[in-house]
Amino acid sequence: MKKNLFLLGFMACSMTMMGQTDQNESWYFKLGGSFFTQTAATEFPTVGGNAALSKVYVGGKLISEESVTGSFGEGFRTGFTAGYRFNQRLGVEMGVNYYNSTDKTMAQTVSDVPITPAGVYNFKSVGQITAFDLAPALVLFLGEHKGFEPYAKVGVLVPVHGDLEITSDANAPIAFAPSGAPTAFGKIHSVDKVKPNPTVGFMSALGTSYKLGKNISAFAEVEYRNFTVHGKTKETTEFTVNGNDVLANRSQAQIHSNYVKRLDVNSNNPLFNPNTATPDQKDTTRPNDAMDELSSYVGISGLGLTLGLKYSL
Repeated sequence: MKKNLFLLGFMACSMTMMGQTDQNESWYFKLGGSFFTQTAATEFPTVGGNAALSKVYVGGKLISEESVTGSFGEGFRTGFTAGYRFNQRLGVEMGVNYYNSTDKTMAQTVSDVPITPAGVYNFKSVGQITAFDLAPALVLFLGEHKGFEPYAKVGVLVPVHGDLEITSDANAPIAFAPSGAPTAFGKIHSVDKVKPNPTVGFMSALGTSYKLGKNISAFAEVEYRNFTVHGKTKETTEFTVNGNDVLANRSQAQIHSNYVKRLDVNSNNPLFNPNTATPDQKDTTRPNDAMDELSSYVGISGLGLTLGLKYSL
């Protein structure tokens, strides 16, 4: 609610200023780079059936467990922005950005004994987001003084392409007895790519430019951005056991997932429907269907500093 009121107030002030002189009407272009730190941290979603937990075993006994939280809002961004000033105070911008988050551990298990009767293993999943987004915004220029021109802007973020890549490495069971107990262990490496559903986020920034010449300025911005991304599909693009590529041996249900809001007896999921693919069985009645999994989301909220150059026509 506060966010919406702020946006409405900003737009009202902007419209009031539209009637001012248009002596500063012009185009400008900005090129910059940013570093963001994460702000709000949330619990990560389940990864490959493993909850967002950090577990430590010693001698086969669980000695510690904690939730794994974080945000993919920490990372680096480069961007190009085209702006247009209607008058001395008001303008609009359209940014095109490429964002690359830092790696985030999403789940892990640490054990000093890789093989135990209970099947305890060493496991770690690390995620990274890469994305292109569009960032339309309204800009309020606060007046120039001694070469400095501070401004504020507010807008939205519209991701247009990207994914969440999850890399998992484990010393895990690879064969099971009829009783379900593990009979062999191996080193498993996998890479999953999660494609998102369309979403829209919010951004606001305070910045200033400083004239270096007639048309060239340097600028700096402090920006806050916040949005969540819900998964749409997941695909395993790499899967090796003890260094051997075995991706081709896995079923469609093992390498493809559809994220849904509800799971029931009609879902292609072995926990709810026995006629679906299981982790160690391919010849089922629905081997060519993607696995159904519950929809999850990750947060991309961060506070960043952008530095760059501005060219005005």
